[in-house]
Amino acid sequence: MYEFNYHRPASLDEAKRILSGNDEAKLLGGGMTLLPTMKMRLAQPSDLVDLSAIASLSGIEVAGDSITIGAMTTHAQVAASAEVSSRIAALSVLASGIGDAQVRNRGTIGGSVANSDPAADYPAAVLGLNATVITDEREIAADDFFTGMFETALGPQEILTAIRFPLPKRAGYAKFPNPASRYAVAGVMVAETGNGVRVAVTGAGANAYRVSEMESALSANFSASALDGLAVDASELNGDLHASPEYRAHLVVVMAKRAVAAAGG
Repeated sequence: MYEFNYHRPASLDEAKRILSGNDEAKLLGGGMTLLPTMKMRLAQPSDLVDLSAIASLSGIEVAGDSITIGAMTTHAQVAASAEVSSRIAALSVLASGIGDAQVRNRGTIGGSVANSDPAADYPAAVLGLNATVITDEREIAADDFFTGMFETALGPQEILTAIRFPLPKRAGYAKFPNPASRYAVAGVMVAETGNGVRVAVTGAGANAYRVSEMESALSANFSASALDGLAVDASELNGDLHASPEYRAHLVVVMAKRAVAAAGG
């Protein structure tokens, strides 16, 4: 690991001052991706800005028809939250299936979403539940946030502070996990929201994405059988030693049906 300067600011203002004018600084959430990347010498930031001491970035708040989760809230806290499990059970299920206990107790929802790993679970939740990503500068709609593999709409010095999830009428999540990492080979979040049905996929493509054909089918008939005969185009899906594009295309349909069943359809 290369030498770097370590900072642990106590406020967002302090964090912004450290970031200001320093293009080589990196924000540190749980460190589940950044620290291994640094250990392998694939990244060499000049400064690490650890957000763990900023109290305002942690916590789960229920207000009206939404749940807002602070960026530094861990996967384990989301999974164990009675507020989350009673209102968006699919989100609790998703969080409980991330990595192992060590990862869930260190990794954060904000770090996962900001990283936009193509195989991470939370991007499917953000898209599928039509969440809003809140930063220190603005609010970003889910459909505008994920722009590519490890790429998002966040500016270079913009800090993700929270994610607001509107309460769905019903939702379900299912994934086919890599047996070693528990990353999604393919994962699908299906949600019936106030604005219609949304189907979001992670693990299969370069970044999380929605499947309009499935959304249309489920809008007409919210049941797993509505997806019978529907095929996913494999031409732009990921292929690696874990699964071919064609196998991932098959898994997307299977996981979508399981997610619909989990949602009660």
